[in-house]
This record gives sequence, C-alpha cells and structure tokens, in this order.
Amino acid sequence: MCTVGMEESLRTYKVVTYGCQMNVHDSERLSGLLEEAGYTKAAAEADPDLVVFNTCAVRENADNKLYGNLGRLAPAKQANSGMQIAVGGCLAQKDRETIVRKAPWVDVVFGTHNIGHLPALLERAAIERTAQVEILDSLETFPSTLPTRRESAYAAWVAISVGCNNTCTFCIVPALRGKEEDRRPGDILAEVEALVAEGVVEVTLLGQNVNAYGSDLGDRQAFSKLLRACGEIEGLERVRFTSPHPKDFTDDVIAAMAETPNVMHQLHMPLQSGSDTVLRAMRRSYRQERFLGIIEKVRAAMPDAAISTDIIVGFPGETDEDFEQTLHVVREARFANAFTFQYSKRPGTPAAEMDNQIPKAVVQERYDRLIALQEEISWEENKKQVGRRLEILVAEGEGKKDDRTDRLSGRAPDNRLVHFSRSLRGMNEEHSSRPETGVRPGDVVTVEITYAAPHHLLAEGPALGVRRTRAGDAWEKRQAAPATKPAGVMLGLPSIGVPAPLPAAPGGCG
Repeated sequence: MCTVGMEESLRTYKVVTYGCQMNVHDSERLSGLLEEAGYTKAAAEADPDLVVFNTCAVRENADNKLYGNLGRLAPAKQANSGMQIAVGGCLAQKDRETIVRKAPWVDVVFGTHNIGHLPALLERAAIERTAQVEILDSLETFPSTLPTRRESAYAAWVAISVGCNNTCTFCIVPALRGKEEDRRPGDILAEVEALVAEGVVEVTLLGQNVNAYGSDLGDRQAFSKLLRACGEIEGLERVRFTSPHPKDFTDDVIAAMAETPNVMHQLHMPLQSGSDTVLRAMRRSYRQERFLGIIEKVRAAMPDAAISTDIIVGFPGETDEDFEQTLHVVREARFANAFTFQYSKRPGTPAAEMDNQIPKAVVQERYDRLIALQEEISWEENKKQVGRRLEILVAEGEGKKDDRTDRLSGRAPDNRLVHFSRSLRGMNEEHSSRPETGVRPGDVVTVEITYAAPHHLLAEGPALGVRRTRAGDAWEKRQAAPATKPAGVMLGLPSIGVPAPLPAAPGGCG
C-alpha cells in the first residue's frame, strides 16, 4: 500500500477525466490503482484528499479547463497541506514541466505511458515535499495488466491496442500515445470472458485506430477475426468498437459485423471532411468516393445500420467549395448523428503552421449550417424508428430528466438513446421474469417507439417485456455492497457506447 509517509487522512480520491473513451478507460485503471493502494472514492459532497486530472490535448478548451480547474483548487491546497493534485494523460505528456510552472501547487505530473507509477509518485511527492514529473516516451506496460475500477457493472471498455501509426496533420495524439501496439488476441478474449463471468453483457473494443488492429501482429484480418471470436463467447450480448479509420475498413470487417449476431449494427466512421483537397491536406489516406463506397457497402450488408461520424469545420485552406463537398457527403451518407468540431489549432501539429487559417466568423457560419443540416437528417432518420419494437439495454445515468419524468433510459442495439416509461402495466408475463421487482440497469426491456427527436427516441407506453439479466444481477449486487467508482467528468471530445453517458464520439483521433 503506497501511503507510507502520508498523513493518515490522505485516503480519498477523485478522478476528473477529459477527452475520449481511451482516457475514460485509463481513468478506470487509475481508480483501480488508487484503490489497491488504499484510497477510497470521495463522496460527491466531500473534499477529496487527492484529485487526479486525466487530460486531453486534442482541443484547445481542454487546456483552458484544466488550468482553470487547477487555479480553483489552489486555495483548497493551501488550506489543506495533506491534499495532493496529480495531472496525467495527453496534455501532461505534451506539456511536461509547463504544468508545474503554471501551477506550482501540483504534486505529480505523469504521462500516457506510465499511469501505473501514480501511487509511487504520490508517495514520493509526499515524502520529498516537491513536485514529481515523470514522463516516459514509450509504453512501459500495456494498461490491461493494471487493476481496474470499472464504472459500469453491465458494460465495459476493452482496449485492444494503444497508439496510432497515422500522421493526420490536425492530430497530436500519435505523438503523445506513440506508435500502435496491439494486444495478443488471446489476452483480449480472456479479458472479455472474465468480464462476462462478472456479469458484463456489452463490451466496446477500443483503439486509437481500432480497425488497424493486426498491423503490429502481421495479420491484416486480425480485427475481423477478433469480432468473430467475440461472437463465440457465451453470455456476451453486444459488441461495439470505436474508432475505426476509413483507410483500414475492409470488406472482411463488414462481413464479420453482418454475420456475427452479437456485433451491433452501429458504426462510427470519422469523415473529417468531404473535400478531397482538404482530406489530402489533412493526410487522410482516403477520398470522398472511397468513404461513400464504404457507407454503401455497410448499408448493403446491414440495412438497419446506424452510422455516425466526426467532421472538422474550418480546416486551414478550406474554401466554400470544399465545405459544400462536406455538406454533400452528409446528405449522401445520412448519418444518424455527427460530432462536429470547429478546427482548433494545436501547437505541435503540422496544421498549426499552415497558411490560410480560416477566420473565426467564417468557421462559425459554416459550422451553424452543418449543424442545421445534420439535425434535420438525424430527426428524419430517427422518425423511421417510430412504431418499431426495440430491445433496450437499460443504462444508469443516461437520462438527465428520468427522475422528473418517471422514465428510464437505455440504448437500442444500434446505440440510439431511448427514454421509456417505468410502468410495467399491461406487460405480458411470459416476456418477463419477476416484473414486480422492477427494472435494473443491465436488464433488457422491450418497448415500442412512439416519438422521435433528433437526439433520442421515446417509448411513451408501458414496457412490453423485461428480461432480467446477469448484468442486472451484477448491478444489484454492486448497489447492495457499494464499491467506489471513478468520478468521470466527460469534457472535450464526447464518446460512443456504454458505459459513458451518450451519444458521443471517437475512441481516439479517428
């Protein structure tokens, strides 16, 4: 237990997460490490003895929010000599000593490659009474070997690779996460099987460029084989993955998705721009025709597939004609939703040094037009769900208004967010096991969709059936004997799939 030399009261922690799903999953590892070292999660209303910021470097507002939050903690740190503050993740990997210079009250700065060192660094900082800055330039050990405090009892992230071999000019992630390193398939499947044994029914496979999996193993079809292998795991009901790259999205992956029953017909496929000129400047190794060809093949194999994307507006040099090409792809692809970003200049990326940076007013006008178009398409696509009966995996914390509206929320197989009535009246008993005991997160509810909005569906009638699951049992067991969970605060890039509150965005830079 790494608390030698620390005051006895230094036992509670809070982890604040900025960025993508990979960071959320890393925060689960950090929480597991801290709990193994003797810490417990601070109550929501309590002041923690340790605050850990797991940072993102993709967008400018992540910097601003981090330094703003560090500034707000300075008085608390001054008032409590035993309090510690640690900063890790991509921004820490990039800024290194800059963080301690800007916020000298920070105790520990650690990078993306050495999260396992956090307890020891905290102990050293307490003993030496000086900030500890440790940034490794290459991965020391794959994070899957570290203890984990998972946020969800019924759904889990599973990292299959770390790092990225792409050189997109707008993205700093490869420089911070390093080259792609793949886990062995047997290790991944063993982790999934262990999670299923604990009650998990849904896993999301994670990678900065998830479908490039196998490049480090010398097997170009390793990812499709992994999807099919997940289909053989008894008790695993839903498999998702994020984020793929169009250049690596091959026909064998489409076939695996279509032919493996527990692989969901949901795909997050980052576009970034519809203009071939801009894609070339971004160093995105596909063009509009290739992207739309993938969408066409996916829909031919899975007509019910819900496809989402990422789009950057205002990349340096983007003309009105370039932007119109992006709108054209949005109209053709008919994304279920799109995560749109105004281009953010990030020091250290080639794009930051490019000529023809687009004026803010122009970027904003284009951004507003894109949002309006995608909202219209999302609403039209969601309206097609009205009248359908869907199986919803009940989620925890997805519906912000659930308590006020007497509803529950969850995800359809295609990942659409569905709010539904708590009422079980009129439900056929043969579709339910012990309905009188109520519906729990992790259970599966059958509902009929009665209303569609751009970002969610609504089932206003009573549930048609409830299937109580091992996942619901696991959730109930966790509630009966509360275990601490990491306090994930999603900022910056949103994420896709359970367990994080959704809808959301890429698992890496995409």
